[in-house]
Amino acid sequence: DLHEMLYSLTSLYEATENLDFHWKPVEQRVLLFADKTQLNRLFTNLLQNAIEASANRDTHIIRLEEELNGEYITVSICDNGIGIPEQTRSMIFTPNFTTKSSGTGLGLAMSKGIVEQAKGELWFVTKEGEGTTFFVKLPLLRAMN
Repeated sequence: DLHEMLYSLTSLYEATENLDFHWKPVEQRVLLFADKTQLNRLFTNLLQNAIEASANRDTHIIRLEEELNGEYITVSICDNGIGIPEQTRSMIFTPNFTTKSSGTGLGLAMSKGIVEQAKGELWFVTKEGEGTTFFVKLPLLRAMN
Protein backbone atom coordinates (compact mmCIF):
# COMPACT_ATOMS: atom_id res chain seq x y z
CA ASP A 1 0.00 0.00 0.00
CA LEU A 2 1.82 3.08 -1.31
CA HIS A 3 -0.07 5.56 0.87
CA GLU A 4 0.55 3.64 4.07
CA MET A 5 4.27 3.66 3.35
CA LEU A 6 4.39 7.32 2.24
CA TYR A 7 2.34 8.43 5.23
CA SER A 8 4.85 6.92 7.65
CA LEU A 9 7.70 8.64 5.77
CA THR A 10 6.09 12.04 5.35
CA SER A 11 5.08 12.19 9.01
CA LEU A 12 8.82 12.23 9.83
CA TYR A 13 9.13 15.61 8.11
CA GLU A 14 6.22 17.35 9.86
CA ALA A 15 8.43 18.79 12.60
CA THR A 16 11.25 19.92 10.29
CA GLU A 17 11.94 23.63 10.64
CA ASN A 18 11.49 25.92 7.64
CA LEU A 19 9.91 23.12 5.61
CA ASP A 20 6.83 23.75 3.52
CA PHE A 21 5.86 20.16 2.73
CA HIS A 22 2.75 19.20 0.80
CA TRP A 23 1.65 15.72 -0.21
CA LYS A 24 -1.14 15.36 -2.73
CA PRO A 25 -2.13 11.67 -2.87
CA VAL A 26 -4.63 10.30 -5.37
CA GLU A 27 -8.02 9.55 -3.84
CA GLN A 28 -7.95 5.79 -4.21
CA ARG A 29 -5.90 3.09 -2.55
CA VAL A 30 -2.69 2.34 -4.46
CA LEU A 31 -1.30 -1.18 -4.28
CA LEU A 32 2.08 -2.00 -5.79
CA PHE A 33 3.88 -5.27 -6.36
CA ALA A 34 7.23 -4.17 -4.97
CA ASP A 35 9.42 -4.71 -1.94
CA LYS A 36 8.19 -2.43 0.87
CA THR A 37 11.67 -1.99 2.39
CA GLN A 38 13.12 -1.07 -1.00
CA LEU A 39 10.33 1.41 -1.74
CA ASN A 40 10.87 2.93 1.68
CA ARG A 41 14.58 3.33 0.84
CA LEU A 42 13.73 4.84 -2.53
CA PHE A 43 11.36 7.51 -1.22
CA THR A 44 13.49 8.24 1.87
CA ASN A 45 16.45 8.90 -0.43
CA LEU A 46 14.48 11.10 -2.85
CA LEU A 47 12.90 13.14 -0.05
CA GLN A 48 16.23 13.56 1.75
CA ASN A 49 17.88 14.67 -1.50
CA ALA A 50 15.06 17.18 -2.09
CA ILE A 51 15.54 18.69 1.36
CA GLU A 52 19.32 18.81 0.98
CA ALA A 53 19.00 20.38 -2.48
CA SER A 54 17.09 23.32 -1.00
CA ALA A 55 19.49 23.78 1.96
CA ASN A 56 20.50 27.23 0.72
CA ARG A 57 16.88 28.49 0.77
CA ASP A 58 15.17 30.18 3.72
CA THR A 59 12.28 27.77 3.31
CA HIS A 60 12.50 24.26 1.86
CA ILE A 61 9.50 23.72 -0.42
CA ILE A 62 8.86 20.05 -1.11
CA ARG A 63 5.87 18.84 -3.14
CA LEU A 64 4.97 15.16 -3.33
CA GLU A 65 2.28 14.52 -5.94
CA GLU A 66 0.71 11.43 -7.43
CA GLU A 67 -0.92 10.84 -10.77
CA LEU A 68 -2.65 7.71 -11.99
CA ASN A 69 -2.12 6.89 -15.63
CA GLY A 70 -3.66 3.64 -16.81
CA GLU A 71 -1.83 0.76 -15.12
CA TYR A 72 0.81 3.03 -13.56
CA ILE A 73 1.15 5.58 -10.81
CA THR A 74 3.66 8.38 -11.12
CA VAL A 75 4.91 9.99 -7.93
CA SER A 76 6.75 13.28 -8.30
CA ILE A 77 9.03 14.81 -5.67
CA CYS A 78 9.64 18.47 -6.39
CA ASP A 79 12.07 20.77 -4.55
CA ASN A 80 12.98 24.46 -4.70
CA GLY A 81 16.70 23.74 -4.61
CA ILE A 82 19.52 24.90 -6.82
CA GLY A 83 18.77 22.46 -9.63
CA ILE A 84 21.22 20.03 -11.20
CA PRO A 85 24.01 21.61 -13.26
CA GLU A 86 23.97 20.61 -16.91
CA GLN A 87 27.45 19.03 -16.80
CA THR A 88 26.42 16.55 -14.06
CA ARG A 89 22.95 15.56 -15.32
CA SER A 90 24.13 12.60 -17.39
CA MET A 91 26.03 11.15 -14.40
CA ILE A 92 23.32 11.55 -11.77
CA PHE A 93 22.41 7.83 -11.66
CA THR A 94 26.03 6.60 -11.87
CA PRO A 95 27.25 4.65 -8.81
CA ASN A 96 29.74 6.58 -6.64
CA PHE A 97 28.93 9.90 -8.31
CA THR A 98 28.15 12.67 -5.84
CA THR A 99 28.11 16.45 -5.75
CA LYS A 100 27.94 16.48 -1.95
CA SER A 101 30.81 16.76 0.51
CA SER A 102 29.52 13.71 2.38
CA GLY A 103 27.80 10.56 1.22
CA THR A 104 28.75 7.71 -1.05
CA GLY A 105 27.05 8.71 -4.28
CA LEU A 106 25.07 5.48 -4.20
CA GLY A 107 21.63 6.92 -3.39
CA LEU A 108 20.35 7.68 -6.87
CA ALA A 109 22.05 4.67 -8.46
CA MET A 110 20.36 2.49 -5.83
CA SER A 111 17.06 4.32 -6.33
CA LYS A 112 17.17 3.66 -10.06
CA GLY A 113 17.88 -0.02 -9.40
CA ILE A 114 14.92 -0.29 -7.00
CA VAL A 115 12.55 1.31 -9.51
CA GLU A 116 13.78 -0.85 -12.39
CA GLN A 117 13.46 -3.99 -10.25
CA ALA A 118 9.81 -3.01 -9.69
CA LYS A 119 9.42 -2.68 -13.51
CA GLY A 120 9.15 1.08 -13.25
CA GLU A 121 10.98 4.18 -14.44
CA LEU A 122 12.86 6.98 -12.69
CA TRP A 123 13.75 10.30 -14.29
CA PHE A 124 14.04 13.99 -13.43
CA VAL A 125 13.41 17.45 -14.79
CA THR A 126 15.59 20.26 -13.45
CA LYS A 127 16.06 23.98 -13.85
CA GLU A 128 19.20 25.57 -12.45
CA GLY A 129 18.39 28.08 -9.73
CA GLU A 130 14.76 26.90 -9.44
CA GLY A 131 14.73 23.25 -8.44
CA THR A 132 14.34 19.67 -9.53
CA THR A 133 11.49 17.20 -9.81
CA PHE A 134 12.13 13.47 -9.68
CA PHE A 135 9.47 11.20 -11.17
CA VAL A 136 8.90 7.61 -10.06
CA LYS A 137 6.58 5.63 -12.35
CA LEU A 138 5.51 2.26 -10.97
CA PRO A 139 3.10 -0.37 -12.25
CA LEU A 140 -0.04 -0.87 -10.18
CA LEU A 141 -0.81 -4.27 -8.71
CA ARG A 142 -3.54 -5.92 -10.74
CA ALA A 143 -5.90 -8.47 -9.29
CA MET A 144 -4.83 -11.95 -10.34
CA ASN A 145 -7.66 -14.19 -11.49
